[in-house]
Amino acid sequence: MRSKTCGCAPCIEKYPPAEHGERKSRRDCVGSWQARFRDPTGKQKARNFQKKADADAFLDKIRTAVRDRTYRDPKRGKITLAEWWGEWWEVQKKKGHVTTRNRKLGLWKTHISGKWGAYRLIDLEYMELQRWLSWEVKGHESQKRCKELLTALLDAAIKDGERISVNPALHLEITTPRVEKHPDDLKPPTEAQYALIHAALPAYYQVILKEFAHETGMRPGEYAGLRLHCVDEEEMVVHIKEILVLDGGRLRRQAAPKTKAGFRTVPLTATAVGAIQFMKEKWQPHATRSRIGDGLDLHVEELVFRGPRGGALNANNMSKRPWRTAIQQAGVARQVVNPETGHTEWWPRIYEYRHRVTSVLHHAGVSEKDTQSVLGQERGGRVTWVYTHESEDARENVRMALSGGSGLRVVRERDTA
Repeated sequence: MRSKTCGCAPCIEKYPPAEHGERKSRRDCVGSWQARFRDPTGKQKARNFQKKADADAFLDKIRTAVRDRTYRDPKRGKITLAEWWGEWWEVQKKKGHVTTRNRKLGLWKTHISGKWGAYRLIDLEYMELQRWLSWEVKGHESQKRCKELLTALLDAAIKDGERISVNPALHLEITTPRVEKHPDDLKPPTEAQYALIHAALPAYYQVILKEFAHETGMRPGEYAGLRLHCVDEEEMVVHIKEILVLDGGRLRRQAAPKTKAGFRTVPLTATAVGAIQFMKEKWQPHATRSRIGDGLDLHVEELVFRGPRGGALNANNMSKRPWRTAIQQAGVARQVVNPETGHTEWWPRIYEYRHRVTSVLHHAGVSEKDTQSVLGQERGGRVTWVYTHESEDARENVRMALSGGSGLRVVRERDTA
């Protein structure tokens, strides 16, 4: 069945094209028997065979697959991973919080796109993916998140009309162990260190950080997004209902805090109330309740805490400029290499205020449940193993006890008889 109009190798061999001629291959030029069938959508398809028995066997297999709903069109799996990402992301970019979407997009651009974007879905294999994950993706957390994203991406390909039959990323193993930070890099500064830092801060930022964040332990995005209608000065509390987050370098309103537990009421000290009163007098915020909408309209006129020029408070800029300058001038700053990513970070961070408040509550005997509620943590154990730290005199007490000096004494039942 050779044809002068077909561009397949056998046809070209029998009927060589004219000079500079180009011909496309035809699907019905090879084989005397053509097996025709309809896929689950009703579209007719065909495949040619040299023998009738092969065509019959193929039809039996295809009809069974269509009937059992296991049929997979091989052409649908020939789409590249980058093309499939475009279709998948069109839906995913409308789901979840902004920070979560940005994290997924960052993982795709940084780790996956350049390596696997040009591969077809049907060409992805487990061992090649495992080799890449083990040797080219650094850090336990990065490997974990890359696996999660790739697994979800390929799972969707299976659900979308069986573009692939199995997910090669499903059983990838995380080969880099989790590395924990040293306790000294987790605990907050001492009160003496905080005093030096606060003294080095500009007066305006002292109100925000020294008088409010230091007293409440709220996340930067939470007090940056605090609106006047969420403040109850009579009860001396604030209600956390939304936050400000960065989205591609722009501030955006987010309708929910970091976690469900983030919806909470935080009690205020007299110092924290004074900080709010200072901001009210300076900016005169409105008590209206604007609708969040697309999140880009920040409605700055409702915000309690603002930047020194009256704009929305950017916690990221605040961490880089006044805060970093202050910790360096105070002489307490040090650079710490993150064992997970290898990046250099500065200690202490603005976020250490949360650690400081939790430590104070813990050492004052406040229950872990109440501390968890104030901080907005979903998991109570995290309050203990991350946010609480030894008291300043704990080491000396232990040292004296081990040396036979004053310390804890075991009291037996006969001692009280």
